Amino acid sequence: MPTIEIRFPGGRYHATPWGHHVNEGQIEWPPCPWRLLRALIATGFAKQHWLELPDVARSLIERLASVLPTYELPPVSAAHSRHYMPTGELSKGSEKSTLVFDTWANVEDGVIKVRWDCELDEEQLTLFARLVESLGYLGRSESWVEASGIPDDFELAVDRLAAPLQDGEIRGPGWEQISLMAAVPAEAYARWSEERATDALKEHPLPEGKKKPTKALLKKRDQVLAPYPPDLADCLQKDTAWWKKQHNWSQPPGSQRVLYWRRANSLVVAASRDRSQRNRKRVEHRIEAMLLSLSTPSRNSSALPHVTRTLPQAELIHRVLVSRAGRGGKVDCPEITGQNEHGKPLREGHQHAHVLPLDLDGDLHLDHVLVFTTRAEQGGLLLGEIAQQAVAGLRKTWTKGRDADLQVSLIGRGPLDSLRHLPDPLTPAINQLLGPANGTTDWISATPFVPPRYLKRNGKNTLEGQIASELASRGLPELVSVELLDQSDSDSDRERARTLRHHVRVRRHGGGAPPLDVGFALKIELACPCPGPLLLGYGSHFGLGLFQALDE
Repeated sequence: MPTIEIRFPGGRYHATPWGHHVNEGQIEWPPCPWRLLRALIATGFAKQHWLELPDVARSLIERLASVLPTYELPPVSAAHSRHYMPTGELSKGSEKSTLVFDTWANVEDGVIKVRWDCELDEEQLTLFARLVESLGYLGRSESWVEASGIPDDFELAVDRLAAPLQDGEIRGPGWEQISLMAAVPAEAYARWSEERATDALKEHPLPEGKKKPTKALLKKRDQVLAPYPPDLADCLQKDTAWWKKQHNWSQPPGSQRVLYWRRANSLVVAASRDRSQRNRKRVEHRIEAMLLSLSTPSRNSSALPHVTRTLPQAELIHRVLVSRAGRGGKVDCPEITGQNEHGKPLREGHQHAHVLPLDLDGDLHLDHVLVFTTRAEQGGLLLGEIAQQAVAGLRKTWTKGRDADLQVSLIGRGPLDSLRHLPDPLTPAINQLLGPANGTTDWISATPFVPPRYLKRNGKNTLEGQIASELASRGLPELVSVELLDQSDSDSDRERARTLRHHVRVRRHGGGAPPLDVGFALKIELACPCPGPLLLGYGSHFGLGLFQALDE
């Protein structure tokens, strides 16, 4: 029995039931069988590059249409927004507008499961799995989905089922009936269309004997047959303009209205959650990292900030994040501000988020920004709901000497190690940033290390002593050795040291200048392996003192 599960990354499902206008505020829940079959066909043309429906796809669709699917529904709530849509007409010097309702099912992290109680052969099953995994959206185009097959023997939750009404079936309190659009079985449609075609052609019979039909008669016969597609699969491919405007159907040919039972609370208008519920969700969904991409309106990568602007660029972004986290009021987001509820700095200085501009494609221009916190085992505060909303809502930033704003887009969130799954050509830079999966002991400067205190010839404030202190404050392994790259025997190391001298900047807001306005290019060895990202010293929360792994 083919069974699939569907997730909604955007947390929403937008679809209007058949026979209703979008402004009625109705929501089709669950997605009707007719919509699911059409989505599979559309995916084949869009993602599998069909030019016409293959025979195996036709047989698959007809097989799925032979039964009504059963659903397992997650708890969802109904929500809507309303806005005024411009109509393109002028009235008294201004453009007319009309009130539009946008209604959706608020699915959040819920998963819907769909099962067809039928058997597929191996070829059909292979195509079915390929189509399901290629689904990009369901309903309106903003209803993004991720779908996959699950085992036939997976038990659906009985208390959350939506199932077709059986003859004479009556369910008790807590259940309700809904109408969904489904396809009729292919055999039933074939019999019906043949009967209708026969009746329609009676008014335009072919001449008897050897007399040939005229072109006008043949054209007339084609016209009366046009409203009846040859089979069910062709019915599913007809758009609204064809069946409604051209042939005056009240609903698509080959379709039927069917009744389903679902729980009465399957789709509810829920009250807003109280503060304690919001706080619980914020704790439950904390994450380590969020990755942003930077771009310009012209898509010209050379117009992006140069890598020497790592620190000021990070500071600009951090200021906007603090502003967005506060939303005009008191900022209660220690992982972004580095302060507790009383406005005092956190006791552990490296618990709050790092804003790390990155050059992942190696062109010496900043193209991504990684917002992350120290790993939980090292005492870092994970990004909560307020921080995530502030980062995800960031749409633009600025850079020196450019007229256009920089565009910012969220491209991923989750554990730091999930960055390893980024596609080429970003993979090498990410591997250098994170190091091997089991960590490494050898690191080399990617941005200069700026000492946080005055350098001394002896004692704990020597260069080695300050690096060791920084490592200890972050709960990282002890320092074994330090090598200055400009004193290295390697030409490449010395060239790296010369390049990094231009990276040094001082903070303009929220922090003083370092005791020494100078940066060091280093190669360090630790006592035992540790994973990255590794940042040490002054400005380390804004991209200075970044090291990359030598093992990658």
